[in-house]
Formats: sequence, structure tokens, C-alpha cells
Amino acid sequence: MAPWTGLWGARAGAGAYRGTPVVVKMENPNWSISEISPEDAEDEDFLVSGAGAARRSRKGGRGKNAKQITWVLLLKAHRAAGCLASLASAAVTLGAAARRRVADGRTDADAGAPGSAGESPVLRSRFYAFIRAFLLLSLLLLAVELAARLHGWDLAASALALPIIGVESLYASWLRLRAAYLAPLLQFLTDACVVLFLIQSADRLIQCLGSFYITVKRIKPTLKSPALPDAEDPDAGYYPMVLVQIPMCNEKEVYQQSIAAVCNLDWPRSNFLVQVLDDSDDPTTQSLIRDEVAKWQQTGARILYRHRVLRDGYKAGNLKSAMACSYVKDYEFVAIFDADFQPNPDFLKRTVPHFKDNDELGLVQARWSFVNKDENLLTRLQNINLCFHFEVEQQVNGVFLNFFGFNGTAGVWRIKALEESGGWMERTTVEDMDIAVRAHLHGWKFIFLNDVECQCELPESYEAYRKQQHRWHSGPMQLFRLCIPDIIKSKISVWKKFNLIFLFFLLRKLILPFYSFTLFCIILPMTMFVPEAELPDWVVCYIPALMSLLNILPSPKSFPFIIPYLLFENTMSVTKFNAMISGLFQLGSAYEWVVTKKSGRSSEGDLISLAAAAPPRELRHHPKTGSAPSLEALMVLKEQQPSPKKEGKKQQKKHNRIYKKELALSLLLLTAAARSLLTKQGIHFYFLLFQGISFLLVGLDLIGEQVE
Repeated sequence: MAPWTGLWGARAGAGAYRGTPVVVKMENPNWSISEISPEDAEDEDFLVSGAGAARRSRKGGRGKNAKQITWVLLLKAHRAAGCLASLASAAVTLGAAARRRVADGRTDADAGAPGSAGESPVLRSRFYAFIRAFLLLSLLLLAVELAARLHGWDLAASALALPIIGVESLYASWLRLRAAYLAPLLQFLTDACVVLFLIQSADRLIQCLGSFYITVKRIKPTLKSPALPDAEDPDAGYYPMVLVQIPMCNEKEVYQQSIAAVCNLDWPRSNFLVQVLDDSDDPTTQSLIRDEVAKWQQTGARILYRHRVLRDGYKAGNLKSAMACSYVKDYEFVAIFDADFQPNPDFLKRTVPHFKDNDELGLVQARWSFVNKDENLLTRLQNINLCFHFEVEQQVNGVFLNFFGFNGTAGVWRIKALEESGGWMERTTVEDMDIAVRAHLHGWKFIFLNDVECQCELPESYEAYRKQQHRWHSGPMQLFRLCIPDIIKSKISVWKKFNLIFLFFLLRKLILPFYSFTLFCIILPMTMFVPEAELPDWVVCYIPALMSLLNILPSPKSFPFIIPYLLFENTMSVTKFNAMISGLFQLGSAYEWVVTKKSGRSSEGDLISLAAAAPPRELRHHPKTGSAPSLEALMVLKEQQPSPKKEGKKQQKKHNRIYKKELALSLLLLTAAARSLLTKQGIHFYFLLFQGISFLLVGLDLIGEQVE
């Protein structure tokens, strides 16, 4: 738009106005104004004309027009006001959600609540009482310190003065007690947790260096004997008999896409059999899954439906029952996929060949990828954790130790290795880790393929994620108690025994949740009320920031979430610590299995897997020819699929809840942050403040899926 020469333009004559015009561009009905920076105003000659340009050149650009600067400041203020308005809107929305949550009154202590299904009610109540006691104590101490400050008591003089009466005498006694007894004890606990923290950080750093070495050297598992197909007969390659199992339980949202993906595996149909292991207790779900299996049987797929009458042992019992079938002896390998996993058609071709001429190999594990990793903040934070788990932990252990924990799905086992290790056992809720440890003790080796991915879902609600994490952290402690004698008596090397006991179990499964909760949620707030015990800044800020940076490296696109990730990991330490104690001491319902809820989200790969089940022949996908229908046609096909949510019995309503432990800890941390202001603890204050806000958001269930 040309410069406006009306009000501010140059005019002829002696009394002409010699100001600098401002370009105003009306881009939309919202009156958007293009910004003019002072630097641009110095360099652009078209903003002034005639004598104005000459004058500015003579003064070296130092003479700025006051009206121009005013416009720039106004534009800056306009932008700042927009940002503040957005923040205010977000705050109002957050406050409204918090009010609804409080007014609703549902907590994790209610019947059928998230916490009630996965942890002991006795432990839950005692743990909450413990946190509440610390909260009340911190509030009392904060009140005492505020009173001391307001009355101007000299703390050092009060502590040393002898004939003091009244409240000052009590305060002086408290200071002497704090310095003589409480501070040494708290400092000892602080130092012990710092040592554990440093050991765990060193382990994390060594793993990251191992991952970096693998990346630089481009180390990856190689085939001992390349399984190349015959040039004249593609089916004459290495195609051993493979059994594919899909265990599921009341998972109406995902059964169709998982069955379709498995039936579309690019493998000779005569050489693999699919077992759909349905443990659903809902007759409608059973009927839907049975009909889906029958539909695929009509297309020529070798697929069977199995349903147990006695549903003992959860997933382990389901797999154990399936392996007892008489026809299993005809198969050499078994691939396992959970109900929400959709393997690519070439999955078996990229995993099974590693077993050829490698008789010591017992397991080939693929990594997971997620179709809903960008759904909300909770899924983004989970993606950071799991990317580090696969990219660093699993890959490093697989390359240097030939051992890692089986992830329970997206893996191929040699059936002989399962049988020699004792088969599936129902003694813990982590049957995958159990069979992996026993196979390792029998000398079997594992391979992790970081470049082979299998798509699945992440829990989108905090309720589902909390249940999952409770099972994942209570189960290893159950297993540690049971298998420690077997590890000690085994014939494996001393180094492997050390790795299993001290690194795999104690450091990564017990010490990590213990010090995370104790150091950052209990000891740090208490040091604010007992300042004689000190926690260095590098423990509070620098090393945790470095560890978070290392964790986020495998998923660089998640770098903007590094601070929320650090805070959320400390927040989750409450659930993990509670689960660890529950599993270690076998408290309450530590052995109860809670199925993680899925939403049934589909990716482009899921749509392609539906093509083979479509009635129109032109939509079918042929694995050998590679022909595939267009994405638009597949989208139409997906929309035509019957939704299982609309069939059968009425769906149970979902609710957001208040989590009392997290809420109490948020108040404890915010109280400690207020106390830190009295002694000007800079880094400690900011950490406690933001960590308290993080606990508050989680306690009010404002992270993850929001149910209206």
C-alpha cells in the first residue's frame, strides 16, 4: 500500500509539516497494523521525502521523530496486550475447570476410582496421612517463622539468650532443638539421597554415552546368515512356522485394527497362524471379536478365536493357556502383539530372519511408535520417556549385554526359549519382565531392533496413565523378591548377576522412585523450615536439568517441553514410590491387573490394514503385489466400519477426579516456597513454586484428557 500523504505527508510551502509518515496497512477487519521498527525507520528513505531525508542524512540518523516512536511503542503494547489476553483467557479456562472439579467432588478414594483399582486402600490412606502430617507441620512452622519476622526477633540472639520468657522463650527452644537434633538428621538423609541421585545420574549418563557411541559407529544387529529369497521363487526364502498371538480383554475400541494388521502380515499364509486370545467378560465384546475373526476366516486367513472360561492369571494366564494347545508344537516362533498394536506388513520379514543360524537367540524386540503422541501434553511427555527407553536403555542393553526387559508386545520369541525358561507364570503383574529374566538366567540372548517400529496408543487420560504406571512399578518389586534367590544360584557370570541385581532392579526400579520422591517432595521442602540442613543448588537445578536434557535428546522435537517434563517426572514420583512400596511388601491389591483404556485412534497404516476386510474387491490390499488403495478410499472405508462403542451395553461414564496425595503435596511445596522467600533462597523458591503448581495441576486432573 502506498504511503499516505494526507495528514502526515509533506506539503509545499514554508509552513510545511516535516514529520515522518507511518505506513498503516489494513489487512483484515480486525484492524491489524503492520509494525515499523526504529531500525527500519533509520534505513528506509521512502518514509520521508524532500528536506526530511536530507535533514536526517545530515544528522546521521540520530534525530528520530517522536510520533514515529510513539507508534512503535503503541504497536508493541498492542502485541503485549494480545499475549496478556491469551494468558488471561487460559487462566480463566483453567480456573473454571478447577472449580468444576472441586464442585464435582470425585476423588481417587471413591469406589472404582483410578487409585482404588491399582493400590492397597490401607497403604493409600496411610500414605495420604503421612503427606498430610507433613503439610500441617509445614503450615505450623511457616506461621511460627512469620510471627518471628513480624515481631522482629533476632534469631541468633534468641537462640543464645538465657533468661527469655513467654513466646520468645519457646521460639528460642525450638531453634536450639532444630539446630541440635533435627538438622543433623535431615542433613544425613539429604546426603544419602544426594549420593543415590549422583549414582543414578552417572548410570543415566553412561547409558547416553553408550547410545551416542552406537549412533556414531552405526552399530546395529546384523543377520548371521542373510535370508535372501530365491530370485525365481520369492516364497522359497526363510519362512519358518510362526504363531501370532493377540491377547485382549474388553478392548472394543481397537480389536478390528489389530486383527486386520496382523492378518495383513507379508508372510506365506500356510506358515503362520493367528490366535485371538479374548479374555473379555462382556458377552457383546466377545460376540464382536468372534464375528471379526469369522470374517477374516472367510477371506482365507488362518486365524482362530479362543476364549477362556476361567480367567486366572490375567495376561500371563491367557498366554499360558494358548501355548498349551496341541498344534503349538508345529511352530518354531511366536510373535505377540497387544490389542492396540498394528505391525507393518513387513514386520516378520524384518525380525524372524535374525533367528536363522543363531541358536542362542531367544528374543527379537521391536520398538514402539505412537499414533497419538501429539494429542495432549500428557501424551507428549510420555513420548519423551518412551523414546528414551527404546533409543537408549533398550538399545544400549541389547548391544552391550544382549539382555533387556521384554516389553510384553511387538516381539518375537523362540518357543524353545520360552519352554526352557519355564513358560509364562502368573506370579507377578509383569509377566514380560519375568520371562525375560528367567530366559537370561538360562543363557538366552536378546536383540533389540531400533529401526523396526510397531504403532500403538499412549494413554490419553491421567487416570489410565496412573493405573499403568502403578502396575509397571509394583510388578518389578514383586519379581525382585521372587527371583533374587534364582539369580544368586544361577550359573551366569558375576558381572551379569551384578547387572541384574544392582542395576536392573535396585538402581532403576527401586532407588530411582525412592530418591525422586524423598529428595524433591519431602527433604527439599523440609530444608526450607530447617535451614541448618542445606541442599546445594546443583542438586536442585543443574543436574536435574542436565538429566532432563539427556532424556529429551532421542525426541528432539519435544525440546520445548523440557521444563514441563522435569516437573511432571517429579510429580509422577508419588505414584511410582507408592507402587514400589506396595510391590516390595506385597500390600493390598499389588497383584491386580488393570487393563489400560484405549481410544481406538487410527493412523494411515490402520486404514490400509482395513482394506483386506472390505467387501469391494477393488479396495483390497495384496501383500505380494504391493498394490494399495488410495487414502481417500480408505478413509471412506474407515467411516463405514461399525463403531463398537455404539453397540452392546451402555458405556461407563468417565470422570475427571481430584487426587488427594498430589493436591496435599502441592500445598506442602507451595508452603515451602513461601517460607523460602524469608531467607531469599532463589533457585529453591522457583523450583518449589513451579513444582507445587505442577502438583496442583495433576492433583486437579487438569493434565491429559478432559471429560466434559
